[in-house]
Amino acid sequence: MAGSISTAAIYNQAFAAKAGRASYIFNPTIAGIEQADALLIVGSNPRKEAAVLNSRIRKRWRTGQLKVGVIGAKADLTYDYDYLGAGTDTLTDLAAGKHSFADVLKEAQAKGYAEADPTFDIGGFDTAHKLALLTSLAFGTRVAFDQIDVEGIEGITQADIEAAEDLGYRIKLLGVALETESGIEQRVHPAMVPQHSAIAEVSGVTNCVAIDGDSVGNLLLVGPGAGAAPTASAVMGDILDIARGTTPYPFRVPAARLKPYTRATLGRHHGAYYVRLAVYDRSGAMAGIAGRMGERHVSLESIVQRRPRGAQIGINARGQPGTPTPVILITHETTEEAIRAALDAIHRDGHVSEVPQMIRIEPL
Repeated sequence: MAGSISTAAIYNQAFAAKAGRASYIFNPTIAGIEQADALLIVGSNPRKEAAVLNSRIRKRWRTGQLKVGVIGAKADLTYDYDYLGAGTDTLTDLAAGKHSFADVLKEAQAKGYAEADPTFDIGGFDTAHKLALLTSLAFGTRVAFDQIDVEGIEGITQADIEAAEDLGYRIKLLGVALETESGIEQRVHPAMVPQHSAIAEVSGVTNCVAIDGDSVGNLLLVGPGAGAAPTASAVMGDILDIARGTTPYPFRVPAARLKPYTRATLGRHHGAYYVRLAVYDRSGAMAGIAGRMGERHVSLESIVQRRPRGAQIGINARGQPGTPTPVILITHETTEEAIRAALDAIHRDGHVSEVPQMIRIEPL
């Protein structure tokens, strides 16, 4: 079993809609644990998040036939494991064969759980291809993959994952299509979604499609998005339709009748944003940052200087004077054009040690 934070790896009924929350807290229906030779855990702590699953892993581990690897935060598990790294760079290293778990990833690729090139998933391009087709189905327009703004998860760090958890969010890679007055907006990017939302609960190889209709309201379709059996089932369904002579148009109408695609005006997306800055701990830095935000009329909801986890207030929470300090900003609704311009100016001013991190917040 292997995977990434965008297309995770544990397969076969990891999420059961009828069972609700219990299906991913306890995971009693995940098949193959008792026969597994290796297990890769990404961004999770089964001991705290999936008690029954954790006991099954330990039972298999005690036979001496299971090798466990962990990517993400180090965890106090009830079995030994190889710690591979904290972020998405580790997945890239795995693909390059720089870890002993590279062989496990190759086996997962052979079974159809992961892309042959993990950067296809990590870079957001797999999601973009699906979004291009869904957009055409939803709005009756011609497929326009080259009109999608694509941003992958390469830049997501463990610090972002921990901050999202503390703020009540989870980070998910989303593909979004919206019909606006100026045209259709298509974008793929990581986003923070509320922990209580249905999309936040979708994990593993499970995919979901959320639809906002005029009359039906909000709909959520959930199902497996990878794996040999689900893929074969979809392909065989098409083959059987052809054999029966029931072959409807893929986009409901002939391709020649699809409407021309009109792209929405760039930079006009409205929403709240999470921003992580590595601010030099020196006089005037925060005033300069606030000034740049004000120039672009970006209103701030909160500013938090993050301490290392476990640090005590006023004792070991602050680094050496002049060194970078993590600062988290949450904005009120603003345009993407405004927030990007403000962050570009902040970076040029030299108050931060690295390029600012920006993640959209989707209310859902």
